[in-house]
Amino acid sequence: MPTLETKGQSVRAMFSGIARRYDFANHFLSLGMDYLWRKKAARIVRSWQPASILDLATGSGDLALTLRAACPEALVVGADFCLPMLRVAHGKGVRHLVVADGLRLAFADGAFDVLTVAFGLRNMESWPGALAEMARVLKPGGHLLVLDFSVPPAPLRWFYRPYLHHVLPRLAGLLTGEKAAYEYLGDSIEKFPCGPTMCALLASAGLAEARCEPLSGGIVSLYTARRD
Repeated sequence: MPTLETKGQSVRAMFSGIARRYDFANHFLSLGMDYLWRKKAARIVRSWQPASILDLATGSGDLALTLRAACPEALVVGADFCLPMLRVAHGKGVRHLVVADGLRLAFADGAFDVLTVAFGLRNMESWPGALAEMARVLKPGGHLLVLDFSVPPAPLRWFYRPYLHHVLPRLAGLLTGEKAAYEYLGDSIEKFPCGPTMCALLASAGLAEARCEPLSGGIVSLYTARRD
């Protein structure tokens, strides 16, 4: 009997289909705010003075490149389970790339000082499982930074939801030819835990000092935590 496609398989296929137009669509649809979000994340990571950073779900490598510029002395490794996206990252100059599944990372315990994941945790099959694996590969005292979309509070929510579910998929479909990928985006954002709920998930994975900082009115949330 045929098996049902898993979330991981469908997400991999979806990102493979939009890899070549992914960066352009992101910059256009976020009105360039994605640059500001990554720079904010990189400033925080730089304050931790890491020697080694794993950028998980690195995609096309934009955050990995921003981290390398902010932390030139650190080893920055980009990991993703979508090979076409890694090829884009390689073409942009990301030096250290690994094909890796966030639920089964091929790294030793305590391998990295910092782990970052931007707009990737939401797409993983098990959020608790992925966070536990991230905690495993962090050194004791190492830091995790999660950057992802969230649903903003009212009144911005009233305007954001129609844009997210109706305007954005149509625009993205014109830009990438893959409207379904951006219909999935809206649904995944609605389901993704945010604020105190995400902080509780971080704590349950053995990560201490979990904090949430809403960005751009709460369209994006930035989480930090430390391996206890």
